[in-house]
This record gives sequence, structure tokens and C-alpha cells, in this order.
Amino acid sequence: MSTAALPLNVRSDAERTLPAARGATQEAAWVRWVLIATALAFLTLFLFVPLASVCFEAFKKGVGVYLAAIADEDAKSAIRLTLLAAAVAVPLNLVFGVAAAWSIAKFDFRGKNVLLTLIDLPFSVSPVIAGLMYVLVFGLQGWLGEWLRDHDLKVIFAVPGIVLATVFVTFPFVARELIPLMQAQGQEQEEAAHVLGASGWQIFYRVTLPNVKWALLYGVILCNARAMGEFGAVSVVSGHIRGQTNTMPLHIEILYNEYQFAAAFAVASLLAGLALVTLVLKFLVEQRVKREKQLAGELS
Repeated sequence: MSTAALPLNVRSDAERTLPAARGATQEAAWVRWVLIATALAFLTLFLFVPLASVCFEAFKKGVGVYLAAIADEDAKSAIRLTLLAAAVAVPLNLVFGVAAAWSIAKFDFRGKNVLLTLIDLPFSVSPVIAGLMYVLVFGLQGWLGEWLRDHDLKVIFAVPGIVLATVFVTFPFVARELIPLMQAQGQEQEEAAHVLGASGWQIFYRVTLPNVKWALLYGVILCNARAMGEFGAVSVVSGHIRGQTNTMPLHIEILYNEYQFAAAFAVASLLAGLALVTLVLKFLVEQRVKREKQLAGELS
């Protein structure tokens, strides 16, 4: 806000305070450069160098060895299972995240704080513990183990267990992106639409959802990235069965432990490539949101 828009008595105080505030936040050029150099050095050492080493080791023995590692039947099975788990987990978390965010941000109900706490549970519980919980419930010695065995159903050491573990570790991402935004937007637009005669679903599709579409997409991107890279929970429930229950991270671990380094780094480079695609999509969404905010600010 410009000081010219303030009353005279307030303006004089603001004009005396602003220079001091600006001076307190301005640092010498060398301080800024040291901070920037430190951040770049950290990124180079812990991000760029390991990523470059993965790509180097993947192609170290030639393109033929690389393509052979990717074309291996066990590798293709791991890729398919990883994409399948993500393809199931992301839509489920999309539905849950939107429903949870809409309920928490737009309504008051008993147990609201409990629901918020439960949404954050995968952030505070180790993925390995999450996998063990599924084993205790669905395993042969678990609560539902005998019933599942009698009905010829298999969850642990099978695809359903991998999907369940992936859903658990990824379900906070969409909800946590939407809840703060929906709360900040308030309920004025929804109330106006209700007064004009819109139904609940019409309000959601025509008012609420368009206002959070980019945050929703951002949450989906993060959810997908975590789903493809999950290791701990999936490792517990998978059983490490080659060609059946190994996802890409598990397949990479097996290859590395068997000293098949070229194949391990080849699959790792493919997984890193998927992560880079996710980062590019994340960056594009952030830029689009920034442009829309700037446009909204200019219009206002």
C-alpha cells in the first residue's frame, strides 16, 4: 500500500518507518552471493552430481546394455506394476483429497480436527510401519488372513497389497494442497451461488472446483511422484517376487544387490527421468499459477 493513500498523521510515521524496515532487510552484495553460492554448491553436491552419476553409470557399458536392461521381462513387469499402482492410487487420492478438503474447509462438524490429524498420519508414520500394519490386517496370521484364505483372496505379497500401501503413503498430498487454499478463499462465492438457486453439485463444479484447479493439479503431480518412488511400505507387503510384485524401486535394489550395476542404474535412470518429468510439470503449474495471480492483481 502506498504511503500517499494514508492519512497525514499516519503517513509521516510510515515514511519514517519504511526506510528503516528496508534497511533491515537489505544485505551487502557479498552476503547475497555467499548465500546463493552455498545453495548452488549444496544442490550440485547432493542433487546434480548424483543424478549425473546415475546417467553416466547407466550408459557406461553402452546403449545396447542399457536397452537390454530396460527390455528385460522382470524390468518391464516392474515398470508396469509401478504405473499400475500410481494409476490406481492417484485417482483414489484425488477423490478423497477433494472430498476431505471440501468438507474441512467449507463445513463445521464434530471430529473435524481428528480428520485433519488422520490426514497427516502418513507424514508422521514410517512407511515401513504402514506396510507392517497391512501385514497385521491382511496377512495370513493377521485379522482377516483366514477369511481371505478361505475365499481364495490374496492381498499381501500380491498387487492389491502394493496398491493399498501406495494409497496410504500418498493420500495426504491432494488434500493438503487444497485445504489451505479453500480456507483462504472463504465461502462468500458459494453462498452467493446458493442464494441464486444453484444446487450443491452445481456450486462445487462451477464455483469451488474452478477456483482450486491449479492447486488440485499440483497435488496430483506430487501424489504421482510419491506413488512411483515409494519403497518402504511397498517393500514390506510385496514379498519381492520377481516379475510379479516388484516395483521399479524394488527391482533396482535387487539388481544392485546382485551386482548387476549397469542394469540397476539403467532402471534407476528411467525412474529418475519420470521424476524429472514430474518436476517439469510442477514448474509449469507453478508458473501458470503465478501468472494468474499477477493478472488478478492487475485487474483488482
